[in-house]
Amino acid sequence: MKNIVLTLALTILWCSNSFAHFQMLYTPESALNTGSKIELRHVFTHPFADEHTMDMGKQHDSKENNPVEAFYVINKGKKKDLLGSLKAITWKGNHNSGAAYQSQYKAKRMGDHLFVMQPAPYYEANEEAYIQQITKMVINVAGAPTDWDKELGLKAEIVPLTKPYSIWTGSTFSGIVKSNGKPVPFAEIEVEFLNRDVDLAANAMGKAYVEAPHDSFVTMGIKADQDGKFTFGIPKAGWWGFCALGAGSDTEYKGKELSQDAVIWVQAKDMK
Repeated sequence: MKNIVLTLALTILWCSNSFAHFQMLYTPESALNTGSKIELRHVFTHPFADEHTMDMGKQHDSKENNPVEAFYVINKGKKKDLLGSLKAITWKGNHNSGAAYQSQYKAKRMGDHLFVMQPAPYYEANEEAYIQQITKMVINVAGAPTDWDKELGLKAEIVPLTKPYSIWTGSTFSGIVKSNGKPVPFAEIEVEFLNRDVDLAANAMGKAYVEAPHDSFVTMGIKADQDGKFTFGIPKAGWWGFCALGAGSDTEYKGKELSQDAVIWVQAKDMK
């Protein structure tokens, strides 16, 4: 009996470590030469393995999913609320489907367009706890930098030290994990590659790009230093997600434990 319990415990630990939850804030290109209307998708998923698609906003005490708490963009210091642009969709992963959102945005003005998505906390039944991932992503128009390194004072935030949209494959991305403007020393950070074609027309994940040689390569773990700073080498072109676990100031939601995480997405390009 003890062996069965031990095996079950190790299996649960392995699953939680191998397949990290990531709030995805996706658009095909982060660096645009000219202004245009862009498509955005908001999905709570496992970006490398596409092992399970979660219902955004799932609650433990209701069959209804709570709506997104905040979604906005900042360009040249001006904030625009985008909450009304969200349209509920069903996202199709390779193993299951989940409740997600799509939106459109006209990125006309030059400079950086800094998006912030704050979903409602998601109830993870296996852990009997909630997860809320406050997520950032930056799109640039015409190359002029404006807002990419703006610190917003979020409850959980990764402030980039590297432009998130101008990263060559083989270079590095650096950032600072902060909570309410203060660095989070030795923050634990999970890193995953978006290892799938994304079909915007079908709202679905496609085939995998690469196969991990070992489960430890699915979700890579790094730690920030005493000042909350971290650096990660980018080995492949595409979208990379960084998630600082439990970095936020809120630790409880509806009487249950809450992991309030900070997420940022960056895109790397091959040098040709």
